[in-house]
Amino acid sequence: MNYNRFLIIISLFVFVLPLRAQDKGNAVLLKTIFENISKKHQVSFNYIEEEIAVFKLVPPSNSLTLQEKLNYITEKTQLKFEFISKKYISVINNQKLDKPLCGFLLDEETKEPIIGAFLQITATNSTTITNDLGYFELNVKSANDIEISHLNYKTKLVQSTFLYVENCPKIYLKSIINDLEPVVTTVYLTKGITKRKDGTFEIKPKKIGQLPGLTEPDVFQTMQQIPGINATDENISNTSVRGGTHDQNLFLWNGIRLYQTGHFFGLISSLNPNLAHKINIAKNGTSAFYGDGVSSSVLISTHTDSIENTRGAIGLNLINADFYTKVKTSKKSNIEISGRRSYTDLVTSPTYTNYFNKIFQNTIVTNYFDNQNIKYNSDEDFYFYDFTAQYHQKIKRKTDLFIDILSISNVLDVLQTKTENSITTSKYSCLEQQTYGANALLKTDWNAKNSSEISIYASYYNINSENESIESNQIFNQENTILDTGIKLQNSHVLSDKFTFLNGYQFNEIGVRNVDIVNTPIFSRKIKEVLKNHALIAELKYRSSNDKFNGRIGFRQNYIQEFSTFIFEPRVQLNYKFTPFFQLEIMGESKHQTTSQIVDLQQDFLGIEKRRWTLSNNKDIPIVKSNQASLGFSFNKNNWLLTLENFYKKVDGITSMSQGFQNQYEFVKTNGNYTVYGTEFLIQKQFRPITAWISYTFQENNYDFKTLNTTAFPNNFEIKHTIKSAIISDFKNIKLAIGAQWFTGKPTTLPISTTPIYTDPETPTVGYQSPNSSNLEDYFQVNFSGAYAFNIGKKSTLNLGFSIQNVLNNKTSINQHYRINNNTNVVEQINTFSLERTPNAFLRFTF
Repeated sequence: MNYNRFLIIISLFVFVLPLRAQDKGNAVLLKTIFENISKKHQVSFNYIEEEIAVFKLVPPSNSLTLQEKLNYITEKTQLKFEFISKKYISVINNQKLDKPLCGFLLDEETKEPIIGAFLQITATNSTTITNDLGYFELNVKSANDIEISHLNYKTKLVQSTFLYVENCPKIYLKSIINDLEPVVTTVYLTKGITKRKDGTFEIKPKKIGQLPGLTEPDVFQTMQQIPGINATDENISNTSVRGGTHDQNLFLWNGIRLYQTGHFFGLISSLNPNLAHKINIAKNGTSAFYGDGVSSSVLISTHTDSIENTRGAIGLNLINADFYTKVKTSKKSNIEISGRRSYTDLVTSPTYTNYFNKIFQNTIVTNYFDNQNIKYNSDEDFYFYDFTAQYHQKIKRKTDLFIDILSISNVLDVLQTKTENSITTSKYSCLEQQTYGANALLKTDWNAKNSSEISIYASYYNINSENESIESNQIFNQENTILDTGIKLQNSHVLSDKFTFLNGYQFNEIGVRNVDIVNTPIFSRKIKEVLKNHALIAELKYRSSNDKFNGRIGFRQNYIQEFSTFIFEPRVQLNYKFTPFFQLEIMGESKHQTTSQIVDLQQDFLGIEKRRWTLSNNKDIPIVKSNQASLGFSFNKNNWLLTLENFYKKVDGITSMSQGFQNQYEFVKTNGNYTVYGTEFLIQKQFRPITAWISYTFQENNYDFKTLNTTAFPNNFEIKHTIKSAIISDFKNIKLAIGAQWFTGKPTTLPISTTPIYTDPETPTVGYQSPNSSNLEDYFQVNFSGAYAFNIGKKSTLNLGFSIQNVLNNKTSINQHYRINNNTNVVEQINTFSLERTPNAFLRFTF
């Protein structure tokens, strides 16, 4: 039996394969075929060599007649032959073109142009790169195949004859990103936001549709549209992900950690919204390559794989002006620069006035003294700016070098005057908040299955203030500084069609300095702390051949040098597709962080940015650790999308100083934890060109401080019920969006009485009820925005738009605390209110 099989196999190799090879033959240049026919049949061909250079085919059989051979060539090439005489044959090419080989490269799915693809005629030095229309030209005509390659698309070979037609053909490439990163849905909330099967949300600002109340695709305001992400006081700098504090989120811009995320001290993003290429948000199941951020990770990248052509944009709204440009300095390099600056120190707009009134409520800037016998005045000068620069150099075809720099600044100057008994006194206060960052990244594709990245980064953050008291001669200087430097190495190995193994190492050193200086009474405090952290990383990705099962398991082994402490962090993300429409998602992670923000006094830094960064000392400020798990489902069919996710998270090692208490625990220093569990639900329907959605989030979020009188009580950031909704229209050049947001008021602590408690006659205090036993009023807001795009020529666009935040002008208390009025000796309530109805408009020209 085995012997017979062996004979059959041998027979196939001996007989069948040679016959098949003889049938297929080897393709040769058409010029060579003409030479062979000329010798065989004693004829001569008259042709223009450039017109037949692109043709390569299997020679006709020698047994054919001359006419049969010519008919065969005509069938294969569409060339025609005319006998001038019996021995002279003229070759006629009706496809004769004056222009070179050309074509358009397009994305197979989106039909959008593919920019920066590399084309090469095989075995030659003839190469080119597609422009911003996906167009290319090859000046050399050759019969060799043309190889098309792009890091985001599968490599493709195209016969040169395919391009040798009158109209430049369209060539479609299949994206490998979709293969490696399958999606749950290509539209989540609006165009340009995608939910992926790895549990992350991807935002592409350049493609994003309209969102209610936004004139621009602001990174951090956009992420607040996602279920489970809120800002209870409307400030970006208080973004809470599943009940966590803002400092528990990791924000990275091109590998640089951001410790300052907002301009206007939290109302708008600190990053130019028209710059970001891609943003990934992970609420759970974070890749093991990212530490810190026990609540979420927000990864912002402006890196592209290709060298893009020169382009730019300038824009203006009622707060700031900005510009962006990318200059192609050579075939293998470009420079990208962006800048934005407010003109609020020169011109006062309605938008600025409302923003100012919102952010500076109950601070020294809009002081709230109650003594009516003294006249107080305050002059403010405020502005902000941000600047980014990037250099991209391709080293050969498979190596890229990126160098990024970043600068962010907020500056506030305040001149306060008072007139008392005909005597005028002036005092000057100032606040500066600055960020500088740099990153160098080198990435190499060693071959089709192995690649590496190495980056060196640094991030510097500083906030300092000088407060000259209008009531005395006291001068209070404060400063908070962070220097974060490190190196990161990542390797990727494709083991098979199903498995990819990644490994790496990360080292970072963080130094934090806090300074407080008072002239009277004389007081000085300077604290500097440094921590070094090493991390070994391993991650395994799996994708089944039928795409039903996708998963990632990762491990991060941390070592904190100063504490001689090891912290092991497993991460897991699994996605299983029961049917083409129904999917199950399981995620879990263990994370830690050594940086956190605390509040020493509510009046610190002029009462505006009162939080300061500090480092864990493994004593009264422990390492913050979290464990999180979630189970989710999604259904996507007939333009309907339904998602449901249940989650549980516990965070240990928090300090009471990091939670912003303004009740009986305001000055208490203790440690504890919080536990939050809840459900996030979204239902979305697309009625082209309209997308409508509504989401609901439920959270139960409680503290546990063992040393406090009340050990367990609601978290300051608990928002028990949240409903968000929007209707978005994206019809040709017109974009419209209207949406609403409602959530229950966050917990607050009411006083027992309006009369102070005089336990110490010299220092009366407020008597409070049980902590967080009451809630603020429910929050409700309707927002609207619209935009229109004018196409100017082939490459330029003029965009006009406007937005209205809080259309109904609801005045809602978003925070409240109590103090003792020294003039009346009663307990008074201080409220902070939501943003008033605020219009904005923008003008943007891209070229």
